[in-house]
Amino acid sequence: MDILTEILEQEDVLLLEETTDMRELVVYNDDVNTFEHVINTLVQVCRHTQEQAEQCTMLIHYKGKCTVKLGTFTELEIMCTAIHDRGISADIV
Repeated sequence: MDILTEILEQEDVLLLEETTDMRELVVYNDDVNTFEHVINTLVQVCRHTQEQAEQCTMLIHYKGKCTVKLGTFTELEIMCTAIHDRGISADIV
């Protein structure tokens, strides 16, 4: 095997490792928080547009949960903590 082939194979492995480390930040419905509070939280914490936040909030309400962000565990952990600090239930899966 020549060096170029070996380098390309190593890059493929690194790319695969990076993409498989993706996690989901899931927000759950409750009977406590208002639509406005959840929408504002998604805009502030997850940097959603107003429309994205409204759509996610509707899914949370009617489906019981919604994946609001994809990323690495490290990226999502900060957001998950900020959502918890606002009294909203969320998990990284």
